[in-house]
Amino acid sequence: MKTTGDLPLQGVRVLELGQLIAGPFCARLLADFGADVIKVEPPGVGDPLRNWRQLRNGTSLWWHAQSRNKKSVAIDLRQEEGREIVRALAARADILVENFRPGTLEAWKLGYDDLSATNPGLVLVRVSGYGQTGPYRDRPGFGVIGESMGGLRYLTGEPGRLPVRVGVSIGDSLAALHGALGAMMALHQRARNGGRGQVVDVALYEAVFNLMESLVPEYEASGIVREPTGGALAGIAPSNAYHCADGVILIGGNGDGIFRRLMNCIGRTDLAERADLRSNAGRVAKREEIDEAIDAWTRERDTASVLESMDRAGVPAGRVYTVADIVKDPQYIAREMIAHHTAFDNETVAVPAVVPKLSDTPGHVRVRAPMLGEHTDEVLRDLGFPEGQIARWRESGVIQ
Repeated sequence: MKTTGDLPLQGVRVLELGQLIAGPFCARLLADFGADVIKVEPPGVGDPLRNWRQLRNGTSLWWHAQSRNKKSVAIDLRQEEGREIVRALAARADILVENFRPGTLEAWKLGYDDLSATNPGLVLVRVSGYGQTGPYRDRPGFGVIGESMGGLRYLTGEPGRLPVRVGVSIGDSLAALHGALGAMMALHQRARNGGRGQVVDVALYEAVFNLMESLVPEYEASGIVREPTGGALAGIAPSNAYHCADGVILIGGNGDGIFRRLMNCIGRTDLAERADLRSNAGRVAKREEIDEAIDAWTRERDTASVLESMDRAGVPAGRVYTVADIVKDPQYIAREMIAHHTAFDNETVAVPAVVPKLSDTPGHVRVRAPMLGEHTDEVLRDLGFPEGQIARWRESGVIQ
């Protein structure tokens, strides 16, 4: 891979006021590609994510992935002096990322009107449950609620059973991706049109809804309400999970040519040549028959032999991976998708590597996740505050 040594967001200053997942993940995406991210945390406790899920030496392992490439300053936003420090940081920032409930920043006089008066070029990324407007704006909203209202949760699960969650905080992550994309578009607009920033308003439910494919046009045109289909792909066949002798495999044989190759591979030339199965519409009508034929063939074979057969036939297929499969898979290894570095507890931590991969200026894990308030003094000195003032703030609990 050819690299220039630079990072694409080098020189971009980001101030992160968020907690937990959506806001911090948005800022992490920017940090991975070179943005200088300063994360503001409450003194004493820090971001609650520091204590979520599996802990090692008192700190969440998730923290090491979510907060890499960032600096931590501990500032009490409940105190006016703490908010003054944030205003000073915002005055020098290109992007501010927050995921408080709408109105919180305004109550602190840290809203866009206040901050942009000093820094007209500021881009404010606001991630919330329902957005900054509308009748639901003041409701609390987590990613799981966004997944539900966005239409995703209704479709996950088996027909006639309770819907299930995806297994990760997909609503928060989708909102973070939209926030990072919006920030990049706003910076591009700023560069083209006189240096004025703007607000990027991301609602959790809208980020999920944006990925819901043809849900709305199908309903508006024909009154069709898409229903959960378990492991199958609604309206497209065959694409499902199938039993093997030693596990489960996914096969996507839904292209016309791919379907014929799949049927020939499993010895069902009769299905490959049937006129009513030549198009997707015909296959959807006979999905159960097709799935039974595939499943009967895969059940008699182990996953390795099924994968080998599918690969020879040019049919997309794959095992259902656990994390144990991921970390030893040769494709992951070849593309260096697991990064290792030394954490602040002096132990090695493994984290997902940076995505996407850029050919000339790839992002990478430059700096480990910080301890709470590790960079408070450094950042305040850089802002020009004298040592005596920093010491007084620390004594009064404004900073840590």
